[in-house]
Amino acid sequence: MATLAPIIELQNVTKVYSTEAGDFNALKGINLRVDKGEFLGIVGKSGAGKSTLLNMITGVDHLTSGEVIVRGNGDDISVHKLDEDALALWRGQTLGIIFQSFQLLPMLTLIENVMMPIDLCGAYQTRLSRERAMELLTLVELEDHANKLPAYISGGQQQRVAIARALANDPPILVADEPTGNLDSVTADHIFDVFEHLVDERGKTIVMVTHDNSLGPRFTRHVQIADGELTDVTGPAQKSRRKRTK
Repeated sequence: MATLAPIIELQNVTKVYSTEAGDFNALKGINLRVDKGEFLGIVGKSGAGKSTLLNMITGVDHLTSGEVIVRGNGDDISVHKLDEDALALWRGQTLGIIFQSFQLLPMLTLIENVMMPIDLCGAYQTRLSRERAMELLTLVELEDHANKLPAYISGGQQQRVAIARALANDPPILVADEPTGNLDSVTADHIFDVFEHLVDERGKTIVMVTHDNSLGPRFTRHVQIADGELTDVTGPAQKSRRKRTK
């Protein structure tokens, strides 16, 4: 039986930074496949290379050698062969990026923050983009706060707005850089519930990095990274995530 191509594939990816102290090998020949519909965790300590690895997937940073292929919208895209304009358009259509620090614009209301990537990609008319943004705020249970500024909601609520914003253009892939790192355990648990819903019910593929080893059972699969190398890589997703009793 034929094996489906992964939605994300890293082939011998290396990243070397030049410093005054000499070259620093941030990533050392990373090979990784991510299947469609996975909730993949990349787990490692600070400085292990987690965020650099995400930056290779998103094209935010240039790789030194290797290749990153993403098949998020049907086409095989070699991310680091795109020019800057094509890369920005591809990223807006294919990826939703979620940051630890939320990065909401403080002068915009919640609904305006969610509308922003829709408007930047020209995907919807103004009325339709507002309807789309409200639909996403409803998904993360914040529709009643749509017209508030970010300063007037909690950190956990701000992260849920950031998730809604990442979903604005209905990307097939979400990448999340320590999205629960600034949250208490209860609030972090709610964020995981949202992610699990997006994978199980909406067919999204999520790649998340974290320093917290205890989160392993919440992913469909997780890998360990240390000193720029993947030290524990399991096979394709087994959908083994432990379901919790609500």
